[in-house]
Amino acid sequence: GHGTLIDRFLARQSFLVLDGGLATELERRGANLLDPLWSAKALLEQPEAVRAVHLDYLRAGADVVTTASYQATIPALVARGLTNARAAATIATSVALARAAREEFLAGTALGERLPPLIAGSIGSYGAFLHDGSEFRGDYRLSHREFKAWHRPRLEILVEAGVDLIGCETMPSRREVAALVDLLEERGDAPAWVSFTARDRTLISDGSSFADCVAELARARSVIAVGINCTPVELIEPLLEAAGPVAGQPFVVYPNAGGVFEAKSGQWIGDPHPEAIPDWVDRWRELGARIIGGCCRTGPSTIERIRAKL
Repeated sequence: GHGTLIDRFLARQSFLVLDGGLATELERRGANLLDPLWSAKALLEQPEAVRAVHLDYLRAGADVVTTASYQATIPALVARGLTNARAAATIATSVALARAAREEFLAGTALGERLPPLIAGSIGSYGAFLHDGSEFRGDYRLSHREFKAWHRPRLEILVEAGVDLIGCETMPSRREVAALVDLLEERGDAPAWVSFTARDRTLISDGSSFADCVAELARARSVIAVGINCTPVELIEPLLEAAGPVAGQPFVVYPNAGGVFEAKSGQWIGDPHPEAIPDWVDRWRELGARIIGGCCRTGPSTIERIRAKL
């Protein structure tokens, strides 16, 4: 089964370290991503920078790097004037860049105790495509069939391009996740984690109970971890406590560094405190988290400190 993929890691070190923020790290290095495509814009304009960020995360201790495909969907890229074929190739490029970074890392690093890192293909929510902040609300309405049709092309491209697993991330909608998991189960060859955004101590963004969502996923064979990302650090513990008793999979946790995302300006408002994240790691692990990293406004130094803690 798919368990074996992360079981190898968990047998060796009882955790996997995820990477940190990609778009906000590219911005910190001077990329202008004020654009509906967000980090996917860098795939078109600055692929070298994307590869460099992946490499820095690997050097900082990440066991998993996540492709820059969160915002890269065929409709979003076609809206920018790309043909269908170019749009598909751009999504595949996100995997090629992560794989190139891994090759460079492996060529220049004595792994010692570390296992070779994994590449996760990022799948963002339909709400991320809408570019209006709805990945933190989940108040959009598509049918089960429409959600499946929307997510199928990118999933196929990522799997064919050679990712090790899929990261379904920043998911605000229980109904959308049900459709995604349906696709994953039908394929059967793409192990995935599913990570929600949350609005408070017990509810995901659309108002569904996080514990109910976790219980629902416990039976999905393709889902290897379930959790929370891009959510303030202080909400993680109560969410994991609420869902722990019904969890069928390990938890995945990668909070943002705080503040509020303002969709109009495409900017994070409020001071980031990425240094708060490593202090929580031990507690999250007690609560069943086995895949831990950072989201928006965290960087390689956050990941280095998480790895040191673990």
